[in-house]
Amino acid sequence: MKNLKKKIRTNVYLDQDTKIKAQELFNNYHISLSDAINLFLSQSVLIQGLPFEMKIPNKDTIKAIEDIENNRDIEEITLDELKSNLKRRIV
Repeated sequence: MKNLKKKIRTNVYLDQDTKIKAQELFNNYHISLSDAINLFLSQSVLIQGLPFEMKIPNKDTIKAIEDIENNRDIEEITLDELKSNLKRRIV
């Protein structure tokens, strides 16, 4: 006989649109939303952290994001100029 672990019920509040999209995604893998959440939690416990990379932006990145959102300090550059700058840095 299988060694079954005791399951408990818990409530999670989700954004409705995200929940629907996640259910559609996980249906492609033939797993339920509950199974997906259990996989996430099991992986988190196994690796003692989040099972994906999560980055917190530093002050410079936050300022750059705010500048872009507010249309400040934006310099236009062509694709050719960008490629040229990249080639110079690689060589």
